[in-house]
Amino acid sequence: MKVTTIIPALNEEGNIDELCLQFDEMQKNADFESELVFIDDGSTDGTFKKIKENAQKYSFIKYSCHRRNRGLTESLQTGFEIATGEVFVFYPADLQYLPEDIPSLVKPIQNGADLCTGWKQGNYKKKFVSSIYNWISRKIFNLKVQDLNSVKAFKREIVEHIFLRQDWHRYLVVLASAEGYKIEEVPIPLYERTWGKSKFSFWRIPIGILDMLAVKFQITFLKKPLLWFGLFGSIMIFLGVMAGLWAIYLKYVLGETQLPLLYLVVLLIGIGLGLFVMGFISEGQTAVKEEVSDIRRKLSNLKKDLNNEQQL
Repeated sequence: MKVTTIIPALNEEGNIDELCLQFDEMQKNADFESELVFIDDGSTDGTFKKIKENAQKYSFIKYSCHRRNRGLTESLQTGFEIATGEVFVFYPADLQYLPEDIPSLVKPIQNGADLCTGWKQGNYKKKFVSSIYNWISRKIFNLKVQDLNSVKAFKREIVEHIFLRQDWHRYLVVLASAEGYKIEEVPIPLYERTWGKSKFSFWRIPIGILDMLAVKFQITFLKKPLLWFGLFGSIMIFLGVMAGLWAIYLKYVLGETQLPLLYLVVLLIGIGLGLFVMGFISEGQTAVKEEVSDIRRKLSNLKKDLNNEQQL
């Protein structure tokens, strides 16, 4: 089995040499074939120069460079295109996770899992924020894993079958689980950063929460959108009809005219019809999405067949 470790790097000049040295030691003792793919994500220091220097020194290194910062998700997708392994490992370049722990992530894949996520062990600055985020995620997505936003090992076929939008790398575990892939988790030590600065910012918190809701909507409501929109639309229309019948009763039995009640009837029925329209539109979008996913799977299988023919 060949394992490709993909490392996005942004202004990590001081970590590249040590990272490559430790990776070299790891892969010498590993029971699988390895390659290391660096993606320089628009660094403004000497990160890319260091990557090229190490690529001349170590034959297992491949690399690519973004002219501007595109974020982790696009960096990983660039890495996926370069990688030749059957298993991918997502690792950061800051040496807070050491390459010596990569085999621990890969082992569950060798034993039959489809994806293995790391569970951070140790003290770190964002521990409180991370614990709250993971607790909310477990409740919303009904997952048993302790840490969604950590290093991961996963089969190539997962990213061939799952579409990752910007910043959705955080929810790879969720998306894979929703597709029925087997998920495992192993403890992975986390160390203090010794060089460079953290890329974490306050704005990642609200963005992460909004993305969480978007993913939840994607894997639940958009599976059968008309069912959800139609249900709430039917409730609104039913309430509107009941309010209308009450208004008729007041008008022709008690002789009272309640204009606010009539406005409520129009509002409720209008909302109900609007929800039905949204349901029909979403059904069309879901159909297109499923067709695109089917085409992606067929292209992936075709690519595998072509590669197998070339090897033969």
